[in-house]
Amino acid sequence: MATIKGTKKQARKRHRQSLERRMRNRSVRTRVRRQMRMMRIAMADGDAAKVKELLPETMSVIDIGWRKGVIHRNAAARYKARMARQANAIISGKEA
Repeated sequence: MATIKGTKKQARKRHRQSLERRMRNRSVRTRVRRQMRMMRIAMADGDAAKVKELLPETMSVIDIGWRKGVIHRNAAARYKARMARQANAIISGKEA
């Protein structure tokens, strides 16, 4: 990051910190999205064993996302409720 004449030291520090936070948040958000995508693929295939294996891991990753402030608490709850409902339908043998 090149220093610009007239910028305050604190402003440069805040900018640097925001870039660090952005990268941290980005990795968490990517992890959440990737896990949800894997879960959706397993549900679309109707693979009950894979769904049963992925469900707890997916719930955990979603919780990590909201604890780190990357996704809103209510959005996390909504994702988990929808996934659980669909997963339970597939596991019990009904199509969601």
